[in-house]
Amino acid sequence: MISNNSDTSKPRYDLLDGLRGVAAIMVIFYHIGECFATSVRDQWLNHGYLAVDFFFVLSGFVISYAYDGRWKHGLTAGGFLLRRIIRLQPMVVIGVILGVISFVIQGCEQWDGTSVSTSAVILSLILGLFMLPALPGTAPEVRGNGEMFPLNGPSWSLFMEYIGSIFYAIFLHRLSTRWLRVFVAASGLALAAVAICNGSGDFHLGVGWTAANGGLWMGLVRMTFSFSVGMLLARDFKPVKIRGAFWICAALIVAFLAVPYIGGPEQANMGNAFYDLFCTLILFPTIVYLGASGRTTDRNSARTCEFLGAISYPVYIIHYPFMYLMYSWAWKNGYGVDRVWSVAAIIVVAVIILAWLFLKFYDQPLRKYLNQKLIKK
Repeated sequence: MISNNSDTSKPRYDLLDGLRGVAAIMVIFYHIGECFATSVRDQWLNHGYLAVDFFFVLSGFVISYAYDGRWKHGLTAGGFLLRRIIRLQPMVVIGVILGVISFVIQGCEQWDGTSVSTSAVILSLILGLFMLPALPGTAPEVRGNGEMFPLNGPSWSLFMEYIGSIFYAIFLHRLSTRWLRVFVAASGLALAAVAICNGSGDFHLGVGWTAANGGLWMGLVRMTFSFSVGMLLARDFKPVKIRGAFWICAALIVAFLAVPYIGGPEQANMGNAFYDLFCTLILFPTIVYLGASGRTTDRNSARTCEFLGAISYPVYIIHYPFMYLMYSWAWKNGYGVDRVWSVAAIIVVAVIILAWLFLKFYDQPLRKYLNQKLIKK
C-alpha cells in the first residue's frame, strides 16, 4: 500500500491520491466476493487482487519522486526507513488490534472449528504488531489457512512494502536510470515466469499472502517489478496533456479489476495469466503515468481526490477484520447473497467512516507527534 508523498517541499499528485482510494474501495468489494466464491475462478470482481500490484507501482513512483533527490543532501537509510515506519505502522497496529477483536468474537476458532489457545492468539498479536509473519502450521498461524498475518490478512502487502522500502534504501536508489531499466526488465521477466508457469496453480497473480507453497517468494516478485517500474516512471516522467485523467483512470481501474476469470470458472486457463501480465506490465504503469500527468480542474474533483487519498490506506488496513466476521456469520448459518448483501453494504459504509475517524483522531495526530519528536531532531 502506498503512502502519501512525504516530501512536503514538492507538489502532490492529487489524482494519484484519488486513484489509490478508488483501488482501495475495489479491494473491499473484492473481499466481499470471497464470502460466496468456491474458488479464485468464480469470485466477484475477479481480478481485484491486482489492486495490490497497482499500489506497488504507485508506491515506487511516489517514493522515488519524493526521495531520490534527497540522498545527496544527507538522507540516510535509517532516516528514510524511520519515515516509512512512522507513515505505515500506526495503522498497522490498529488493523492487528481489530483483527484480535474479530477473532475473539468468532470464538477463537480456526476455520475448521479447531479451538485456539489464548497464548497462540497473544503470540499472533505480538508478531502482527511487529510485522513478523506467522509460519504455516505454527501456533501463531491461528486461522489455519496459511495466512502470514492471520489476524489481518492484507498486512502481507505491507510486509512487502517494508521489504521494498528496505531494498530501495539499500540498493535501488543507487541505481542509475540505465541500470534501473535493466532491473525492471529482469524483474518483469521473473513476473512473467511466475504467471505463465502457473506458480499459483490457477494461472493468476493473486499470490503472496501465505508463506507456504512458494507464496512468499512469488509475492516478492510481484512487489519487486511493480515497485521498480514505479521508480522508473518517476525518473523518466514527462507529463502528457490529458483532460479528465482522474475519471478515465478510475474507470479503467474499476473495469479491469472487475473482469471475470479469463476462460471461465470451470478450469485454470493460461489466458488469465496473460491478462494479469497485461495489467501489471502495461496497464497499471500507464494509469499511473496518466494520473500523474493530469490535474484537478475544479473544487469538487479536488475534494474527491483528497478524500479518497486520505482514507485509502486506513480503509485498506482495517477492512479485513470485518470481512472475517462476515464470513464466519454467513458460513456458519449457510446464508447466501440475498441475506448477506445488506450487511455487506453496511460494512462498506462503516469501514469508510471508521477509517476517516482513525485517520483524523489517531493516525494523523500520532504521525505528527512522532515526526516532531523523531524526525525534526
